[in-house]
Amino acid sequence: MSILTVYLKAFLKSIQKLSKHPYFGFIVFGVVLLIVQLMNLSGLVTPTLMKTLILVMIYSIISLGFALLLGYAGLASLGTAGFVGLGTYFIGHFSGTLGYPFIVTLVISLIGAIVLGVIVGFISLRIEGLYLGIITLGLSEIMKEVFKSFSAFTNGVNGLSFRNFALFGQPVSDLTVNLLIIFVFIIMILATLNIIKSPTGRALLAMKNSDSAAQSMGISLLKYRLLAFVLATIYAVIAGILYMANQKFSIPTTWSLDFSLNILAAVIVGGAQSITGIILGTFMIFGLNLAILQNIPFFQNNPDAVWIINGLLIILVIMFYPGGLIRLFQAIKYSIISRYKKIKHAWRVYRYGEDD
Repeated sequence: MSILTVYLKAFLKSIQKLSKHPYFGFIVFGVVLLIVQLMNLSGLVTPTLMKTLILVMIYSIISLGFALLLGYAGLASLGTAGFVGLGTYFIGHFSGTLGYPFIVTLVISLIGAIVLGVIVGFISLRIEGLYLGIITLGLSEIMKEVFKSFSAFTNGVNGLSFRNFALFGQPVSDLTVNLLIIFVFIIMILATLNIIKSPTGRALLAMKNSDSAAQSMGISLLKYRLLAFVLATIYAVIAGILYMANQKFSIPTTWSLDFSLNILAAVIVGGAQSITGIILGTFMIFGLNLAILQNIPFFQNNPDAVWIINGLLIILVIMFYPGGLIRLFQAIKYSIISRYKKIKHAWRVYRYGEDD
């Protein structure tokens, strides 16, 4: 056996060992996204597809935070749009209008997200279920009206432009922004995975299943409800910052109930307790329209028909796969594996006969 063969086998063995790590698939996914970005630079990927992928990544960050809130903590919220809009105006005002360094703006944004999350978290201690959703909806609508009227911060109904994005005092190109979004997207996925697998994730699930049982096990409802809302708000504000860095414009009407419902739909369609499912659901709700439907003449002439597609998708998933599309893909995967094993067994029987 040659030395090259020995090294090759050792390399393959190490790759096989790494592939079992929970991070492996998502890191590979990040590398694929980087390759797609390079292909975009060389003209092998259309700008429309690249724009779609970038927006889906931003919206997926929002969905991941919302999934921690809804899928793990069991807390309803319809205020997502307002939190994302707040993130866009934070960077647009502090870094764009006032010229603060990005790091300072990021710290201010995170502090604002934590304060807002704590406020809503305290509200959730007294109100639950549908009523909590209505309260957060009201908060989001209040924020939208503030965005419209507080022109010193948001430029009012005309929207706020952002053209001065810089890191460490240097102007940032569109390529750098895309690379930053990919990097933050993968980091947020890994952070979410860590939260889910940690005692915090298990405590959130226990609280979702039964408040009384969770309290009997020593889980503080105050602590974990506040934490769930703080995490969801931080995810939304970070996504808002990335949205503004990419789109360079924010208008109050964007951050309406429609947007919050689309995020809710993305989490439900994909699967609220699966990171892969959440990304898939976000693509189905947002990316499918941007990448495919908008290029079809019928949908160009009837843009509201997209809502019909999304509605039908939600109805079909809830009726047949209440766990989300990820359950459908898992069922297909198990079916293929089962069929493969049967074919393999039949071949062994044909080749070697029945086992004794």
